Amino acid sequence: MTSMFASAAHTAHSVAAGVLNTAQIKTGERVPVKPVKENDPGQRFDIDLSGKNLIIGIPGAFTPTCSSQVPSYVSDYDKFKAKGVKDIFVVAINDVFVMKAWKEKLAPQGTGIRFIADDRGEFTGALGLLFDATDLLGGLRAKRYVIIVQDGKAEYVGVEPDVSKTTITSATDVIEKL
Repeated sequence: MTSMFASAAHTAHSVAAGVLNTAQIKTGERVPVKPVKENDPGQRFDIDLSGKNLIIGIPGAFTPTCSSQVPSYVSDYDKFKAKGVKDIFVVAINDVFVMKAWKEKLAPQGTGIRFIADDRGEFTGALGLLFDATDLLGGLRAKRYVIIVQDGKAEYVGVEPDVSKTTITSATDVIEKL
């Protein structure tokens, strides 16, 4: 029994190490498509990135910095739409129930922003934007990032050097880049 657990732990470590070594997406590259969830925990889908879209990656719903960053995107939603943004996706490695509850807390009157559960970390991992947050958040999480996407290609990739800050990923900074 012990060897079975040791083998499973070794496999998990190998998978995590491989995912953490995935090259980070760069401007001009296609955004990899991996299945995520939005409202239904049993339904996985690929995000439609046709047109101009914005992907906001955050380490975790309900965390202090994320909970202060995302409301400015909610309040500036119409400004983003006026700049031609079709969809805004807030992506976190959380389950769909957490993302729905967080959306309801941040936008009780509703919002067009889509809160996406990358519950397996596949989408974020394919972007090369995972970090090991085991000590703080219990496992692998998304770095704090913003990607401006035009027809599936990254036009801009901004990744915070310190995930606890929003120096280049604030709504104000991103609107200026559009």
